[in-house]
Amino acid sequence: MDNIEYKVVKTADPGRILELYRLAGWWEMDENPEYLKTVEGIISNSFCFVIAVLNHEIIGMGRAICDGFSDAYIQDVTVESSSRGRGIGKGIIRCLIEFLTTNKIQWIGLISEPGYERFYQSLGFDVMPGYTPFLLDQSKLR
Repeated sequence: MDNIEYKVVKTADPGRILELYRLAGWWEMDENPEYLKTVEGIISNSFCFVIAVLNHEIIGMGRAICDGFSDAYIQDVTVESSSRGRGIGKGIIRCLIEFLTTNKIQWIGLISEPGYERFYQSLGFDVMPGYTPFLLDQSKLR
């Protein structure tokens, strides 16, 4: 069994975290130098940022955004493809949930990409019938 360590952090290698975002398809591939500062801000300003570490290398991550009192959203959970299928994603989610519940957060939600419903249901999440997630299209504000 792998010796994976799960850590709640406020700092981590921004280059590696950016690479994980890109591997998941969630970040542009150009080389804007501001991206590293943005990633540093994401890590430090998340209510909870979890990394999964194997042999001193970050192989997965996830985070929760939260008001600190009642509601939290889990997002950006990913594991590098060569390490998937070993329970690391579940370990990240469990670490996030433990941190949130220890901090007395009672409502924990997330939006899943299609195809991951069973993964999240195995961790205690249920689909919220009757609710539809929305995303602001900022081009419509102009």
